[in-house]
Amino acid sequence: MKYVIMFTSTPEADAQLSAQQGAALYARVYEWFQQHDDAIADGGAELQPADTATTVRGGGVVVDGPFSEAKEVIGGFSIIDVPDIDAAIALAQSWPMLEMPGTSVEIRPMVTDYSQFEQ
Repeated sequence: MKYVIMFTSTPEADAQLSAQQGAALYARVYEWFQQHDDAIADGGAELQPADTATTVRGGGVVVDGPFSEAKEVIGGFSIIDVPDIDAAIALAQSWPMLEMPGTSVEIRPMVTDYSQFEQ
């Protein structure tokens, strides 16, 4: 089953990392992606910081920056293909950044059946 896993963090906590801590953590993230290469399908991406976002709202309103009331921001995502939600949870629990305060991994099943639109 395919899931999108979204990596979230709190920018204030991220900013408190030293350059050395950040480099060590990114090295572990790189290893994590290599270890789980068989489950990662269809790519994914690290995103630019939230302050580079532009939000489009209904009525054509365009706002610079993220327009979210949450303290966490999505820093990246991957699409995974694993047997079930338990496997997705196990994969997410091994995410190295979870040791950082304010960090989480959101898991959402992908819609893969669009047959209701076929005629």
